[in-house]
Amino acid sequence: MDTKGNCILSSLPVGFRAVVIGASGGIGSAICDVIADQPHLRELVRLSRSSQGFDLTDENSIAAHASHLRARPIHLLICATGVLTIGDRSPEKALKHLDPEIMAAQFATNTIGPALIAKHFLPLLDRREKSTAAFLSARVGSIGDNRLGGWISYRSSKAALNQVVHTAAIEMQRTHPQAAVVAVHPGTVRTRLSAPYSSGHPTLSPSEASSSIMKMLGQITPDQTGKFFSYDGREIEW
Repeated sequence: MDTKGNCILSSLPVGFRAVVIGASGGIGSAICDVIADQPHLRELVRLSRSSQGFDLTDENSIAAHASHLRARPIHLLICATGVLTIGDRSPEKALKHLDPEIMAAQFATNTIGPALIAKHFLPLLDRREKSTAAFLSARVGSIGDNRLGGWISYRSSKAALNQVVHTAAIEMQRTHPQAAVVAVHPGTVRTRLSAPYSSGHPTLSPSEASSSIMKMLGQITPDQTGKFFSYDGREIEW
């Protein structure tokens, strides 16, 4: 640690390179602030639709941005993307409210987009030194933890994302043995996305959530790859 900030990512190599996708969002921008404060950071790449034209729903866009980063390996990859509502449609409370178009849109952003990020960005992780990739998921994507029902499209899209992460982690072990690929529940964060649905739940500011997530990721080891963690480091059942 030096005067620049708390070194909570000290397990990453000196001169590490970080990429945050969804960097303009409430959580994504706060995560960038934490990473930028790390004394041994060499480069932070921020990608978002609003600033760099990164289109999560267009594989050509994802592939092009990944191609531009091939010169040096990535040590920290954060996919901080996701959507809870589509237009003015709230999450379904019951099966009778299920709309196939809304469900398809949820999967396009919450599952297919991150899967394509995994396809094009995970191979860029360092093959020799420790690297970490985290995909922001949600506790409601846990099948074992589902005791209330509802929110079928969102739950299902996040459960599918968790499967993508777990499967990708298995594949990455064969080529990147020092990599940890995990799904992360960021908590109920006070952002525009979650504000209408956070009543009665403990909430975190984006700054609090991002600091906790980064502290947890700094402690993750390669033998924990393929798991699903809460922001506070506790493992969540699938």
